[in-house]
This record gives sequence, C-alpha cells and structure tokens, in this order.
Amino acid sequence: MPPEMRAALRQLAGDEDTSVGELIRGAIRRDLFRRSRAKTARRADERLVAPLRALLADDLAYATDWDNLQRRLSAKGYQLREAGGGLALHDTAGARLCKGSDLGYGYSRLMRRFAAPFPGHSHRYLYRKAMAGPH
Repeated sequence: MPPEMRAALRQLAGDEDTSVGELIRGAIRRDLFRRSRAKTARRADERLVAPLRALLADDLAYATDWDNLQRRLSAKGYQLREAGGGLALHDTAGARLCKGSDLGYGYSRLMRRFAAPFPGHSHRYLYRKAMAGPH
C-alpha cells in the first residue's frame, strides 16, 4: 500500500477514534453489502434461449418492418416489448423470456434494418444514435 494511502488511513482512523484495521473492515463490510444489493443483470438461461433462437431465427432474419416482425412472433406466441434501452421477448402470458440481443438481434441492429425505432419506445434518442453510428 502506498505511503500516502497509509497516512490517509491513519488520519481517518484518528479522526474517527478507531483503528486502521477497523476502518478497513468497515469499508469492506459496506462494499460487500453494496455489492450484494446491487441490481444484477437479467441473464436469460441459455437452455431457454437456444431453442427460442432456433425457433425465431427466420422471423427475426426475414421480417420487413416492426409490424411484420411482431405479427411473425405473435403467430408463434411471442412479442417484443420495450425493456429499458432495448427490447425483450415475452410470451403471450406476458412473462419476460430474454433480451432481443440474447436472440442475436439487438435493438440497434433492428432499428438500422427497419430504419425506424420500435413503435412507442420511450428512448427515442437511441434511434438517432443507431442511425449515426457504424453499421
């Protein structure tokens, strides 16, 4: 540990009337608590995603626009919905199954292909960003 860091820890420990060891243990305890409470990424189970990817591959690859894609997915019991800055696949009961990017088709890729944002998507700036970015 650099001498400056040790000096800063001694100063803080003195200001708080505690030991450097207790100060470090407290910092580690707070960090572990923060990490345990952190929002975890919603990762789809690959055992679920792989069959979905195969089932929907043609629909995702050959859809001509957003409406066409939603009709194709709906015919198989699925639909895309806005999910933060992207899209998620849901079943007809409304259960979220996976992200669009888990299927190999991220939101930016689809926006560029359809030259339009997902209907009703609240993050309109993403369309301008996708169209301006590298293709």
